[in-house]
Amino acid sequence: MPPGEWTALLQAVSEAYQAADRDRKLLENALEVNAQELTDANKKLRVFIDNAPVGIVMLDREMRYLFASQRWLRDRQLTIQNIVGKSHYELNPTLPQHWREAHRRCLEGATESGAEDPFVRPDGSVIWTKWEVRPWLDTHGTVGGIILMSEDITERKRTEEQMRIAAVAFQSRDGMIVTDQRGIILQVNQAFSEVTGYGAEEAIGKTASFLRSGRHDATFYRTLWEAIMREGHWEGEIWNRRKDGGIYPEWLSISGVKNGHGHITHYLGTFSDIREPREAERKILELAFYDPLTGLPNRRLLLDRLQQALIASTRNRQFGAVLLLDLDHFKTVNDTRGHDVGDQLLIEIARRLRTTLRETDSAARLGGDEFVVLFEGLNEDKMAAAITAEAIAEKLRSTLCQPITLKGEVYFITPSMGVTLFCGQGEGGDTLLKQADLSLYQAKEAGRNAIRFYNLAMQQAVDVRVEMEAGLRRALSHGEFALNYQPQVDADQRLVGVEALLRWHPPGLAMVSPMTFIPFAEACGLIVPIGRWVLETACQQLAAWARDPALRKLHVSVNISARQFRQPDFIDQVRTTLQRSGARAAGLVLELTESLLLDDVEKVIQTMQSLKAMGVGFSIDDFGTGYSSLTYLKRLPLDQIKIDQSFVRDIVDDADDRAIVKAIISLATSLGLRVIAEGVETTAQRDLLVASGCEIHQGYLYGRPVLADQIGERPLPGAPS
Repeated sequence: MPPGEWTALLQAVSEAYQAADRDRKLLENALEVNAQELTDANKKLRVFIDNAPVGIVMLDREMRYLFASQRWLRDRQLTIQNIVGKSHYELNPTLPQHWREAHRRCLEGATESGAEDPFVRPDGSVIWTKWEVRPWLDTHGTVGGIILMSEDITERKRTEEQMRIAAVAFQSRDGMIVTDQRGIILQVNQAFSEVTGYGAEEAIGKTASFLRSGRHDATFYRTLWEAIMREGHWEGEIWNRRKDGGIYPEWLSISGVKNGHGHITHYLGTFSDIREPREAERKILELAFYDPLTGLPNRRLLLDRLQQALIASTRNRQFGAVLLLDLDHFKTVNDTRGHDVGDQLLIEIARRLRTTLRETDSAARLGGDEFVVLFEGLNEDKMAAAITAEAIAEKLRSTLCQPITLKGEVYFITPSMGVTLFCGQGEGGDTLLKQADLSLYQAKEAGRNAIRFYNLAMQQAVDVRVEMEAGLRRALSHGEFALNYQPQVDADQRLVGVEALLRWHPPGLAMVSPMTFIPFAEACGLIVPIGRWVLETACQQLAAWARDPALRKLHVSVNISARQFRQPDFIDQVRTTLQRSGARAAGLVLELTESLLLDDVEKVIQTMQSLKAMGVGFSIDDFGTGYSSLTYLKRLPLDQIKIDQSFVRDIVDDADDRAIVKAIISLATSLGLRVIAEGVETTAQRDLLVASGCEIHQGYLYGRPVLADQIGERPLPGAPS
């Protein structure tokens, strides 16, 4: 939209709100109030706002939403339910500072605007917006808040970006010519003029036939155009005539440019002067074996060079190495600053690789932001070769970390690198790349901007992970999991609850420790279906115990992983499981970790409150080992805190542990929470906990985890005789 229309539309919106506010007060205060007229006025205003060509939102002085148009909500992937009672900053915590400053100035009476700004939506995608914001005045003439109008200009930015890229491509060293569908020349580049001798003004408006040399007959050209009509493309050698009359060979490529309906509207021709047939062959080889953006060898040529390096390594018994690197957070730069900036960064990285490497080394681009460096002739000794490779890699890392200035803006790009050594033809090229990729993953896990070497232990760890994941999938589908239950007793030694603990017994093998398989399940995502099975099984058992008069008041605690808790349908999962099993919600306690509570606290609280409304209880597991904020802790709808067994273990002999336990109990008491201590193994620990005010205990003193049918069948071992 032109700037004048922006201002006029925003002024109309502001005046409409003021008029609507005045009309509303008049209608309310007048004796002849007509409710239908008031409703109609509001409806008309809403229709006007929702059909505006831009997104519009009205905020109060605290930046809380008063309402938003449908276009505003669609552009930002929001619904009216998302914004009710929320502030603009609460929904957009990463909003750039310059936007916040603009809002502040508008609340002081100014009008602000922005021609183009990136905005990150909830799904991580980026849109570009043009915006204007101004204050709105209440009936007293004071600023009541701001009206923000925003237009999605992503498509325009994309078009501009494509045009910029096309402009850069058009300035290539190859001659380029664009014609309409009749063959009339519309545009040529500088390389065209340099090769043919004709300036742009001499060529535009003519057909390309004025370049013909006379060496080709009509059949040649008819065959050429038939191929373009049939396949949309033709490529080959052709002889043309320069302005000075000289005849020269060129390698010509002609492509048809189609519109959205599939019809050819233009033709694009690119050509290079080839003095001899060998130059044409060189051109073909360059396209086949080199990356067109950076000029580095591509994967095809890399694998060929790697095979030759393996043969040479066998012959001279010298170690070589393959280094795989990618650029940390490159996608963020590419998405927020545009692909043209991303391309320039990649070109600069390729240049730095060329200038830093030894003459015997070579670099290649695999694609995206991934590059490979091949080191040859490092050393006959493996350790010495590794030291040399690391020194070169560190030099590369240091060079690539230097700031890059593009269009007046400075970028800091860091690489993560994975290195694997080779000596001889024991490994194939693809295998070496996989090993380098595995070590690259380790470098990223180490915090990025790091170098990691492949070793056998790393491969064995991967093999174990793959085998473990396959075993977990089998266990889930073949019923190899079981739940054991560990008693929880109160200060009077009465059984008040149990904790459901997952066990895995592969057929014919020893039981696998939860400390081993649960982290694997977390890493591969299987913890979600496994956690669902645990919840369903525990609820079925809770319902079964409800039919036993001695056990019907038991609570069952179920550990919930962070990934399971964050599932969008987790609330529905719990509700459906309770309904299907018939278990009472008040008997179910969900145990959460402190680390889970720190991530997106508001969302965590919202989910907990929804489940709390059903009657479900909550406990913090292993309290004291994490980093929970007391500010958040008091806001959480918790029922109990569970003292980690690491504090209970030495409570009798360690004054620090006793102090920590007493502090936790005091904190919980002040917040109205129950306290449960886990890992209670001796009567001395029990007595000290009771004296300190701890209400509930769990540990080997009262029993190890057992199957459900063993709960309550005999007196608790830790109960006084």
